[in-house]
Amino acid sequence: RRTHRLLHAPGMRKLLRRLRIRCRLIGKRSKGSPVAKVVAPAAKRKAVAHLVQAHGVSERRACSLVGADRTTIRYRSRRPDDADLRERLRDLAGARRRFGYRRLHVLLRQEGWTVNRKKTQRLYREEGLSVRRRRGRKRATGSRAPILTAATPNARWSVDFVHDQLVTGRRLRILNVVDDVTKECLAAVVDTSISGKRVARELSALVAMRGKPGVIVSDHGTEFTSNAMLAWTEAAGVAWHFIAPGKPMQNGICEAFNGRMRDELLNETLFFSLEQARHKVANWVTDYNHSRPHSALGYGTPAAFAARLTAMDGRLREAETLRRPSIAPSAQQRQSEAPTPASAG
Repeated sequence: RRTHRLLHAPGMRKLLRRLRIRCRLIGKRSKGSPVAKVVAPAAKRKAVAHLVQAHGVSERRACSLVGADRTTIRYRSRRPDDADLRERLRDLAGARRRFGYRRLHVLLRQEGWTVNRKKTQRLYREEGLSVRRRRGRKRATGSRAPILTAATPNARWSVDFVHDQLVTGRRLRILNVVDDVTKECLAAVVDTSISGKRVARELSALVAMRGKPGVIVSDHGTEFTSNAMLAWTEAAGVAWHFIAPGKPMQNGICEAFNGRMRDELLNETLFFSLEQARHKVANWVTDYNHSRPHSALGYGTPAAFAARLTAMDGRLREAETLRRPSIAPSAQQRQSEAPTPASAG
C-alpha cells in the first residue's frame, strides 16, 4: 500500500519516466545503436542502488524498472581483490610511465608473481593505468624492404642523432649507435656539439671494444658525410651505407630506438646540467640493454639475446670445424690411404 501511494504521488510517474531514460544511458553503448542500454551487471547494480537510496523505491520495483534480476543485484563476488598485486602494478606503472600492460606483465612474472596476461590486462584497465597516446606526425611512404644482413652480432650498426635541451635552453645532442640484430644500444654520446671527428673517435673506440661491423647505416647528416668520417671509413675498412633522402624508414631500427628514448626518458626528465644528462642517459641505456623487455625479442632483453646469438654462433663454428677438415687431402694422400686387399695367410 505504501508503494502504491508512492507510485501515485504527484510527479512520481514523470520522475520514473526520467529514471528509465537515465538507466538506458548507463553502461556501454551497443555498436550501431543510438541509445545505450544497461547491459553490464555493475551498471545495473548502480542503477538499482540509485533508485532505492535516492527515491525510496523498493528493490523489487527498481529491478523491474532497470530490467535486472534480483539475484544479480544481490550477488557479491568472492574473487580476491589482489590488493598486493594491484599495488605492485601501480608502482611499476609509476616507475615505467610509458610501459603498457604487456611489458608490465613481463616485469611481474620476472618478479615471481603468478598471474596470466588477461588478469594483468584487467587489473591494468581497472586501475586506470592506460598510457596516453601522443599524436604522431605523418611519415613519408615508400619501400620498406630491409637490407639483408646475417643474424649475428656486429652484422649491421645504425647511427643517428636525437636532440633535446637543458632547462636553461642550451641544446643537447645525443649520438646513438644501435646493433640492428641484437637491438643493443652500443653507445649514447651526450654533448652540446658533436662533430664528424668526434663521431669517428667514438666509432673507433666501439670497434676496438666490440670488433668491426659488417656495415654501418646512417642518413646524410653533415657529421656522417664529413671528410673526417670518409677518412675514417677508408682507414678502418668499414662499409658505410647512406639511406635514401627522405626515407627514415630505411634506418627504422635506430629511429625506433630514438622514439623509445624520447618517449621514456627525454619527455619524462628535466635536465639541469650536462653532467646530469649524461648520467641519466647512461642509466637508461643500461636499463634498456639489461632489464627492459623488448617485444621484438620475445620480451627478452637485448643483452640476453646477444649472449644467446654469440653462444649459438660459437657452437655452429665449432661443429663446422669438426665436420670438415681445415686442409683437403692431396691426390697422393688419397691414393696412399686407399684400402689394400688382405693377404692370404
